[in-house]
Amino acid sequence: MQAGRLLTLMLLLQTRGRMTAPALAAELEVSTRTILRDMDQLSSSGVPVWSDRGREGGFQLQPGWRTQLTGLTEAEAQALFLAGVPSAAAALGLGNASASAQLKMLAALPEGLRADAQRVSDRLHIDAIDWFRQAAPPEHLQAVADAVWHQKVVHMRYESWSGVKDRVIKPLGLVLKAGFWYMAALDDQSHAARTFKLSGIQRIEVQSATFKRPKTFDLTTYWQTATQQFEAGVAHIDVTLRVTDKGLDRIRRFSPLVASAVLVSAQLDAEHPGWTQVVVPLESVEFASCQLLGLGTQVQVLGPRELVQSMSETVAGMAEFY
Repeated sequence: MQAGRLLTLMLLLQTRGRMTAPALAAELEVSTRTILRDMDQLSSSGVPVWSDRGREGGFQLQPGWRTQLTGLTEAEAQALFLAGVPSAAAALGLGNASASAQLKMLAALPEGLRADAQRVSDRLHIDAIDWFRQAAPPEHLQAVADAVWHQKVVHMRYESWSGVKDRVIKPLGLVLKAGFWYMAALDDQSHAARTFKLSGIQRIEVQSATFKRPKTFDLTTYWQTATQQFEAGVAHIDVTLRVTDKGLDRIRRFSPLVASAVLVSAQLDAEHPGWTQVVVPLESVEFASCQLLGLGTQVQVLGPRELVQSMSETVAGMAEFY
C-alpha cells in the first residue's frame, strides 16, 4: 500500500508540479499527516523533494528530475496496445507514428511487463472493416483530420440526401463506425453540431483561419446521442412474417432493433409446423423487399399488403425474366 502511494506521489508531483499537502491528501484520500510522513520517506530514499512554507508553498520535485518508473500494472500495459485500431492509424497517416510510439512505450516498460504487453498485439487484431468492403479511406480523410487536430475552418462541397451544397464548417471530431468515417462539425448556417459522412465530401479547402473549440463539447457523448436520435427518427413499417428456423436466425442479424422485436413477438405457427410468426420493424417497403428476397423460401410475408404486392411483383418479374 505504502509503496504504491509513494509512486503515485512522485507521479503527481512530476505531472502537476507543486502541490500542497492537503491537496495531495485529498487526491490520495489519506490524512495530511500521512502525506508528511510519506514525503520524509521519499526524501530519505533519495528522491529530491523540495518543500516551501507559506500560502504559496507546497511540495515539488527538483527541476529536471524525473522518475524512470512507469507505474503501470500488467493490465494497464496490455490495455495501451488496445487503445487504437491499427487500420485507423494508417488511414489517418499515423501508421509510422503509432509503431514508433509502441516501440518507445515498450522501451520504457520494466523488463517483466514487456512480454505481457507485446503478447496482446501479437495475438489480438482489431479489424473495423465489414466483410466484402474495401478498406481504402475516404479521399479527404487526412485533410479533415488536419483540420480537426488544428481547429481550422473548412470550406467544402458536400453531397447528402437533400442534394449538393457548399458549406462552411468547424470540424470537432472524427468517428470510425463499421468501416465508415464520419465527422462531427459545427455548421456555420445552423451553428449547431452536425454529422457529415466523409464519403459525401466532393471538394474540400482547409482554411488558415482557426476557431475556438467549445469547452462543453464531448465527442463520445455527442455521437451516442446523435446515433440514438438517428435510429429513433428513421421511419419504419411493421412487417408480419412467417419464417423457418433458418430464416428466423438470419432475420435476427438484420439489426439489434429487429432482433429485439423477434424476441418479443415470436410465436409458433400451429397451422404450419416448423414455422414461426414474427412482427419486425423495417425501414420501408422497398428496403424490406430487398432484404427479405434474400431469404428466398425461408420467409413468407403476411403483411402489410403493399409489401406482399411488391414481393409478388418482383418475384413474378424475375421468373419472367429468367
